Amino acid sequence: MWHELVLNGIGGRTVAEAQARLSYVEFLRWAAYRRKRGSLHPGLRADRAAGKLALMYASAHKKKGAPAPTFWDFLPYEEEPPISMEQAMEAWR
Repeated sequence: MWHELVLNGIGGRTVAEAQARLSYVEFLRWAAYRRKRGSLHPGLRADRAAGKLALMYASAHKKKGAPAPTFWDFLPYEEEPPISMEQAMEAWR
């Protein structure tokens, strides 16, 4: 199942085609690329770029005392990833 998430859309191929044509080493390289760079989907990449711009603008024009906006405030179709145990412990101090 996890390989389907990594392989979906690589080179414009279906998951079955990608599995048949990619070597294991190439698959690992694609997986590392996606972990570092994110989705290969152009729409999602554009959404993230627009979200970064919106965050910069909102942060620069934030009113005094208002909570700081987060990146995830500007990505309506994505869920904020869960925080790590270390982040949770730091927040509870």
